[in-house]
Amino acid sequence: MNRIIKLFFISLFIYSNTIPVFAQQDSLSINTVVEKTQKLLEGYPIEKVHVHFDKPYYAVGDTVWFKTYLASNMYNYDLSKVVYLEVMNGKDSLMQTLRIPLKDNAGDGHLVLDQEWYTQGNYRFRAYTKWMVNFDPAYFFNKIVPIGDVLNNNLHHTVTFNDVSKGKNARAQAVIQFKDREGKPLGNRKLTWAAVSGWEPIDNGKGQTDAVGNVIININGKDRELLRKSNLHVSVESGGSAAPMIGSFPLQAALWDADVQFFPEGGDFIAGLAKKVAFKAIGSDGRGLAVKGTIVDQNGVEQASIADIHKGMGVFTMIPEAGNAYTANLTFENGETRSYPLPAVVDQGINVTVLKSDTAQLQLALVANDRFFAANKGKVFYLIAQANGILCYAAQAALRNDAILVNLPKERFPTGVAQLTLFTSSGRPVSERLVFVENIKPLDIAISSDQKEYSAKQPVKLVLTVSNNDTVTAGSYSVAVVDETKVPYDENKETTILSNLLLTSDLKGYVEEPNFYFNQPDERKREALDALLLTQGYRRFSYNDVLADNYPQVHFLPEQGIELSGVLRLNNGKPVANGGLLLSIPDISFRKDTYTDENGRFVFRDLVFTDSSRVTINARGNDDYRNMVINVDPTQFPAIDTTAYRTNDALNIDNMLTAYLDNSRNEYRTSILLEEVEVTASARPAFSHKEYPAISGLGMADHQISADRLKGCNNLLMCLQTALTGITYDSQRQLFYITRDYNAGGRIPVQFFVNGMAMDVPALNGIMPSEVEGIEIFLRDELGTVSRMYQNNGVVSIYTTKKQEKGPRMSLSQIESLLPKSNIIDLTPLGYVKERKFYAPKYDTPERRAVNDIRSTVYWNPDVVTGEDGRAQLDFYNADGKGSYRVVVEGVDSLGNIGRAIYRYTVK
Repeated sequence: MNRIIKLFFISLFIYSNTIPVFAQQDSLSINTVVEKTQKLLEGYPIEKVHVHFDKPYYAVGDTVWFKTYLASNMYNYDLSKVVYLEVMNGKDSLMQTLRIPLKDNAGDGHLVLDQEWYTQGNYRFRAYTKWMVNFDPAYFFNKIVPIGDVLNNNLHHTVTFNDVSKGKNARAQAVIQFKDREGKPLGNRKLTWAAVSGWEPIDNGKGQTDAVGNVIININGKDRELLRKSNLHVSVESGGSAAPMIGSFPLQAALWDADVQFFPEGGDFIAGLAKKVAFKAIGSDGRGLAVKGTIVDQNGVEQASIADIHKGMGVFTMIPEAGNAYTANLTFENGETRSYPLPAVVDQGINVTVLKSDTAQLQLALVANDRFFAANKGKVFYLIAQANGILCYAAQAALRNDAILVNLPKERFPTGVAQLTLFTSSGRPVSERLVFVENIKPLDIAISSDQKEYSAKQPVKLVLTVSNNDTVTAGSYSVAVVDETKVPYDENKETTILSNLLLTSDLKGYVEEPNFYFNQPDERKREALDALLLTQGYRRFSYNDVLADNYPQVHFLPEQGIELSGVLRLNNGKPVANGGLLLSIPDISFRKDTYTDENGRFVFRDLVFTDSSRVTINARGNDDYRNMVINVDPTQFPAIDTTAYRTNDALNIDNMLTAYLDNSRNEYRTSILLEEVEVTASARPAFSHKEYPAISGLGMADHQISADRLKGCNNLLMCLQTALTGITYDSQRQLFYITRDYNAGGRIPVQFFVNGMAMDVPALNGIMPSEVEGIEIFLRDELGTVSRMYQNNGVVSIYTTKKQEKGPRMSLSQIESLLPKSNIIDLTPLGYVKERKFYAPKYDTPERRAVNDIRSTVYWNPDVVTGEDGRAQLDFYNADGKGSYRVVVEGVDSLGNIGRAIYRYTVK
C-alpha cells in the first residue's frame, strides 16, 4: 500500500528564527534512539489485512463473497501467504474459521450462511495472518456484519428503550413491537419476560401485546451498571401447542448516560500556553453524542464555547492559568445538561503541536511555557517521526527559545497516520501527537458503462481505467454490483480499503463511521479527522520498551503455506530418529513422505488441500512400527478477544434490513422448491438434552456437533480439545472453559454430561468416538438449573449411540478396526477454503430471460486485473430489480497503492 519510503535521515530542524542546533553528549544520544527504533521497525514488519465483501449485510441462507488483501510496510521479506477469516456470533463464540491462500498478496473465498448454524444476529468477522498474531489483536481486521433471518426466525421485533430513572436509579422502559415471519403484528399475545445479568436475575414479569403487537415492559433494577450488562429475555406465546417464541435484547443502551473526555494537544494542559484541546462525548451505547456548551474557570468566568464537529468530537483553544481549575458545562441533544472537569493544569512543560498539515510541508512547533523554558534552557531534545512502521524523520535541537518551528516535507511520509514523539536527552518521551499525512493520493479508478440507463436483464459493459498520479497502472481489484434498492447503506459507515489500511488499522480504539473521513473529503472532514486523532493514542509499540530493548516475542513466522508437524516416538517415549512417515490425502490422490530429525521431529510443508479433507499420517514403513506413536502438533490460533467495534451491533436488525429481508423472503419463497425425493437410507436417531431430567432445564444449545465431525477420531478427549466451538482446553489444569470467560480470567470449568449423567473430564477417555451420536454445547445456563448444583460455567452434553438389538458377533478384523492405532493417525485439519465461482447468468435467449431474477448481488468478480494500459472490461447482465445499481471497486496496484471507487447506473 502506498509507496514505501525508507529513510534513515538525521536532519536539522528548520527554524523560523534560525535557532542554532548542535550536538551534545547526553545520557542517551539521538543515534542510540534512532538505532533502537530502526531495529524494531525493520525487524518487525507490519502486516495489515483488509476484506472486501460484496454486501454490508446478509440473510441466513445467503452466500458471502469476499476478497482479502494483504498489505505490508516492507516488501523485502517473504510476506505471509495465508490469511485467516473467523466468524463469531453475537456472544463472540467462534462459528467458523476459513483459511485463505494468497497469490500476489490477495485471495478470495465464499461462506454459505447455512440455516442449520446461523440465526439472526450481529456477526463479527475477524481477519489476520499468523505473523500478526505475535502482536496486539486489536490491530486485526474487525467488521460487524448484521445477518437477518426469514427462514427460521418466527419472531421479528422492533425495540426502543426509554430511561425513566432520571439518572437516580436503574429504571428503564422497553417498548417492543412483535411481528411474525410474514411481517404481520402478533396482536393480543401473552408473554413473560426476565432481565438477567449472567446468572443473576434483575427483574421479571408478565404482559400482553396490544392489537398491533406492541408491549411496554418496565424494568426495575438496583444498580445501573449491572442493568447495562444485562439482557432482556421475552417469551411470546405462539398460539396452539407450538413452543413459545423467544426474543433477547441487550440492555446496554437502556439507560441514558454520557461520558466526556478531554485531550490537550501534545498530552499536557500547560499553564500559560494557548492550548488546542480535543474532546469526545460518547453515550452508554459507545457511540458519539452531539454536544455543545462552555468552558468556565473556577470563578465561573467563561473561557471558551465548544460544539462537536462530528460524532461527539471537537476541538477548542484556550490559555489555562496556573492554579486555576476548569469545568465544561455541556448540553446534549436530548436536553440533558452535565458538567465535567477538564484535566488539571500543569505548571510547566513542553509539547509538540501541529500548526498546519494541508500543504507540502508538515508544520510543527515545539512549545514550552516560561517556567519550563527557564529550567531547561539550552538542553537538548529529540524529535522522532514514524508512520506505518517507517522511520521518516529524526532530529535533535537545543532549547534556545520557548518556541521552535519545524517544517517536515510530506514526501518523506507514506500516506496515513504519523506518530510524532518528543524525547528528553535521557530518552524519556514527554509529548506525542498523531497527525494524518496526505502524501500520495489514492488510486484514481475511473468507471464507465456503455449506457447510463438499462432495462432489466440487459447486458452491461463496464470499463475500469486505473491511474496513479496520472500514470496508468496495472493492478488487482474486486468488483461488486448490487441492487441499491434492495441493499441501501450509508457509505460513511462502510469499512473500506482506504479507511481500514490508512486509518483504523493503526488505531486501537473504536472509530465510528470510519469512511466518513475518506468519502469525498473536504476541509470540514479534515478537521474532524484531526479531532479524531487528538483523541486517539498510538499503541503498536512503546518507546519505553524499545529504549529498554524489550522487543516483542515472535512465536509465529510469516506463514508460507499449510504445514503439519509433530514428533515420532517409541512407546517408551524415546524419539525416533530418521523414522519414515507417509502422508496421504485420498480425496486428491496425494502422497508425500518425510523423515524425522535426530529429535524425532517431522514436518510436511507446502501442503495444498481444501477444508474437511481427510489426511492420514502413518509410520508403518518402519521396522518397529507397532511400537511407535505419532504425536501431531496442535494448530494454534489466537484467543477470542473483545473489541470496541461491538458498538456497531445493530439492535433492530429487522428494521434496519427491511428492504433486504423483504427481497430475501421473496427470493426463498420462489427459489427453494424441492422435488419429491424417496429416502432409502435409515433415519438417524435425533439427540436432545430434553430427554434427560438432569439437563432438561437448559435452553437452546448454542452449538451442535454431529457424529460426522468426529470421523477419523481415535481419542475422544483429544478431538474435543479442538472440536468444541466456543470452548478452550487448558492443558495444565486438564479442564475445559468457556473461551470468552477464560480469556477474561474466569476459571470456572465446563460440566460434561454423557447421556444425561454428569462426568468428569478424565472419564471421557473411556468413550469410543465411534459411539458418539452427537454433542450439544451450552455456553449459558440462563436459569441456573445445572450451574447451581455443579458450580460450573457452561455445559457440554454428549450423546452416545443407543443400544440396538443384538447382532452377529464381530470378526477379529472388525474388532481391530475399532481399536485406536498410534502408528497411523487420521486428521481433518483446517484446509484452504473451497473454490467457487460467482454465478453470473446470461440472458441471451427468450427462454433464459423468462426466469425470475431478484438477486441483490448482481455481479461479483474478485479477480479483475488491469493490464499495463490500466484498463479492464467487465461484461454481465442485469437482474429484474428496478432502480439504482451500485458498482463498488476496491484494489491495489503493482506498487502497493490502494484505491476505491463507486459508480451508479439506473435500471428501468
